[in-house]
Amino acid sequence: MKYYIIAGEASGDLHGSNLIKALKKEDASAQIRCWGGDLMQKAGGELAKHYKDMAFMGFLEVVKNIPTIFKNIKFCKEDIQKFKPDLVVFIDFSGFNLRIAKWAKLQGFSTNYYISPQIWASREGRIKKIKRDIDHMYVILPFEKDFYEKKHGYPVNFVGHPLIDAIANTSIEDETTFRKNNHLDMEKPIVALLPGSRKQEVQKMLSIMLSVQKKHTDYQFVIAGAPSLPNEFYSTFTENNQVGFVSNQTYTLLTYAHAALVTSGTATLETALFNVPQVVCYKGNWISYQIAKSIITLDYISLVNLIMGKEVVKELIQGALTTQNLDVELNKILVGPERERILSDYALLKQKLGGEGASQKAAQLLIKNA
Repeated sequence: MKYYIIAGEASGDLHGSNLIKALKKEDASAQIRCWGGDLMQKAGGELAKHYKDMAFMGFLEVVKNIPTIFKNIKFCKEDIQKFKPDLVVFIDFSGFNLRIAKWAKLQGFSTNYYISPQIWASREGRIKKIKRDIDHMYVILPFEKDFYEKKHGYPVNFVGHPLIDAIANTSIEDETTFRKNNHLDMEKPIVALLPGSRKQEVQKMLSIMLSVQKKHTDYQFVIAGAPSLPNEFYSTFTENNQVGFVSNQTYTLLTYAHAALVTSGTATLETALFNVPQVVCYKGNWISYQIAKSIITLDYISLVNLIMGKEVVKELIQGALTTQNLDVELNKILVGPERERILSDYALLKQKLGGEGASQKAAQLLIKNA
């Protein structure tokens, strides 16, 4: 069969790559064209557009890039028509994907959503569009099944979280080699810095994350470089600071990290699955943040806390993200009872997420429902 898959950021590229691998395993004749990144291309997808050309962060940034966004939408529709897939698969990236889904449904294509838009967080009214435009939904968070089926009467498939697959399939080099190859101190415990994947957020987050470094000289701070950004971009932060840097090795970094400072998003869950105590950080454009605050109805912003339904890890958001507050919270997770409590809660989190096999389950259901 022919599959057209659309992902629009680094996390979607990761999950899309594992889905492509699973589809090729289940369907030996699979032809796959995709919007995504290097990982999806490496897995065997024919890349139509790279997510680097589409990742705009925040309301103001989106407004500034409206002409580019509409140009991408036009190209996507034309490309789907030309490829004539048996089914279209949307991965997260709701602002773009729901627009394409409406059109694709009207054109008679099978529409499938893998990794639900977070309508449980904001703009819940989008459920009307999903019911109208999406033939099959495959969710990855345990509470999403109840949200869709019990609250909105829309049947979905819970397949488990693909991060568990991604982590299980990652090759991790030994710690000595990792430290040596990346010019890291061979003895100091590591505090991993995961500042995000978009240029605007990385610039904001790294400045505040590194502001606590001087108070923790017994630890080595190491930045996880995002695949969406060139290594040179990080030189501003590494040249004048005693800070380490690794590129495209986030999972290896988390394997050996003692603690982490993490920008909200998928990375918070990844960090938890590697059993690394963390402080969740977020500070965005002031206007964008005020708009977001007015429409988001959640008590938490990190996936760890959302899945567990309580504060497992500390979240420092906007005005609360200061050097003083970050230093206080970092101290709590380096040693002591708070650190042990977090690790205990992580074990319960993994039970809620289920085991491996999300990508394979999704692939099997896509083929079955085609």
